Amino acid sequence: MNHRIPEELIEFIKESPTAFHAVSAMAARLTESGFIRLEEGMHWNLKQGGSYYVTRNDSSLIAFTIPEHPFQGMRIMASHSDSPSFKIKENPEMESEGHYIRLNVERYGGMLFAPWFDRPLSVAGRVIVKDPSTDGKPSACFLSKLVNIDRDLLMIPNLAIHMDRDANNGHKYNAQKDMLPLYGDLTAKNTFFQTIAEAANVTEDEILGHDLFLYNRQEPCIWGASREFLSAPRLDDLQCAFASLKGFLSGAKEDYLALHCVFDNEEVGSGTKQGAASTFLKDTLTRIHRNLGYNEEDFLVHLANSLMVSADNAHAVHPNYTEKADPTNRPYLNEGIVIKYNANQKYCTDAVSAAMFKDICHTAGVPVQTFTNRSDMAGGSTLGNISNTQVALNTVDIGLPQFAMHSPYETTGVKDTEYLIRAATEFFA
Repeated sequence: MNHRIPEELIEFIKESPTAFHAVSAMAARLTESGFIRLEEGMHWNLKQGGSYYVTRNDSSLIAFTIPEHPFQGMRIMASHSDSPSFKIKENPEMESEGHYIRLNVERYGGMLFAPWFDRPLSVAGRVIVKDPSTDGKPSACFLSKLVNIDRDLLMIPNLAIHMDRDANNGHKYNAQKDMLPLYGDLTAKNTFFQTIAEAANVTEDEILGHDLFLYNRQEPCIWGASREFLSAPRLDDLQCAFASLKGFLSGAKEDYLALHCVFDNEEVGSGTKQGAASTFLKDTLTRIHRNLGYNEEDFLVHLANSLMVSADNAHAVHPNYTEKADPTNRPYLNEGIVIKYNANQKYCTDAVSAAMFKDICHTAGVPVQTFTNRSDMAGGSTLGNISNTQVALNTVDIGLPQFAMHSPYETTGVKDTEYLIRAATEFFA
């Protein structure tokens, strides 16, 4: 086991409090590796043997390498950049009892509410300002600036047990009432966007738009009797995004058009311009093929000869709730990559794509596990079947096993990230 990999994962997660920061962190690593940044709003001039990446909405990214010679298919690994959180609403400051200032937020995605209480929180995301060089011109340009208030700024205090004697018997939380974070006392009134502006190095008046989210400030940690577990915020799905990127950069990428894709908004259904249901992947593949002189039939032939790995974390058997797992498909931490199956196609793994991926893992010397939901329990969907509505190709849904999915602090095994890196490296070979 490479003991540096869990530490690198922790470093990446700490750099990535939001999807915008995760894409920025990956873009920096790609640039360091010699990849050329492309813009969707400009013409591309691609060359065989080139390495490129493009982003959309600052929160989705596709990196790709073109072989030196004509290719016959594609290898695509896709993950997502977003995690459940609370989004800051417009006009967020709310005065309470003439003594406190809270922030008005709404939930993003399907999260567990209870673990958000009594934790140090802060705010990160992006703000949009006008490019000063375009002032007075008919068509102004706008700049996106990343923001991270890198200090303990907020908390959602629990109600004391004395005032809710039935709290331990189960509580139904109201997102509008129970989940509002405390920002400060009355002296903090009208200062929230001043704080954001200072972090973005702009004036408050310059901020014309914002996408800001709460994030958990608790540090990731490695723990357990033999230091076999890793806990951190946003493991779903930054763990897969990180491992995919590492494998993509390490793989030889000589025979296939190789793509590392990270989409936003998986947690809210992917139906956005930057989500897996968007045209982002199809647009990128179409532009690559046209740039290199391939026609539409070539594109369809390449799709038929391609494989996509949809990498989104999986549920491990929980030691306190073993009955929640399927009787015969029971993934465990530190025991390998999980292939996910669903008869109703919430996951798009089939016999062909499973066989292809198992063969890759066998070659890489990586253990494989399987996951299905109990037949009497509905599960979630993920990237694979959603992206296939735009670009149809053989796809396998996989993930790394974890506990407490959609908590602000999740748990995985220290070995499993390396397993996916090794499989991704072989996949991109």
